[in-house]
Amino acid sequence: MKMVIHAHPGTAAAEVEMPGTADFGNGRCQGKLRGVRSSILPAALAAVLLALLSGCSSESNKPAEPETPEKKGPDLITARSAFQRMYIAARGWNADAKPYRLEAVATTDGNGHDGKWAVWRASFASPAQRSEKSYTWSGSAADGAPSRGINPGTEDSYSASNASTQVFDMAFLKIDSDQAFETAQKHGGDKVLEKAPDTPVIYVCDWNHNTNELVWHVIYGASREEAKLTVSVNASTGEFIRVEK
Repeated sequence: MKMVIHAHPGTAAAEVEMPGTADFGNGRCQGKLRGVRSSILPAALAAVLLALLSGCSSESNKPAEPETPEKKGPDLITARSAFQRMYIAARGWNADAKPYRLEAVATTDGNGHDGKWAVWRASFASPAQRSEKSYTWSGSAADGAPSRGINPGTEDSYSASNASTQVFDMAFLKIDSDQAFETAQKHGGDKVLEKAPDTPVIYVCDWNHNTNELVWHVIYGASREEAKLTVSVNASTGEFIRVEK
């Protein structure tokens, strides 16, 4: 590329051979250089070109602004969906592991009104090893919630004679938490939520050793102690059992 330099009016124009366009990075630099046709003294030409090239370089090498990651919302799922994932993890811990409790963990990103929560916990026992261990599945985006995925708890001792921790076969769990909620709604739950729509509904599933059945406890409240209503539902048939409270 050539540039024409007029040192003084009336004098002959001097042509200066310039580097090719590839040396200047982009079209904007070429445009700037084409505009350099004035009465600049040859001695100042190097400084002008240096300034132009410096500007082009800073523009072309400017790093792109990082994209702000989109915040992921909660994964609200039913009990059986979460349980299947935790069961696989528990069998990796001990081959004879069986569940004795499945429960929802209330978080600020759900209310349980459709049988779904973003955090579920399942407790398993290994009778052969006389030990127990809990696993938590989390899909929560709430502050303070467990990290997403499967979170193993600590191992503890287990006694098969403890009536409150009787293991059960997972084949008995045929009714999901959303179905248990529908049954509970027909036995007083709808009235509770009509009066207090912000009431959370949590779920606990365990084995009743007195009646030999797997039971869903549908709890209208943040805990059993503070519950406005608790309804028992058969976890194998979906039939209403009784109102506990």
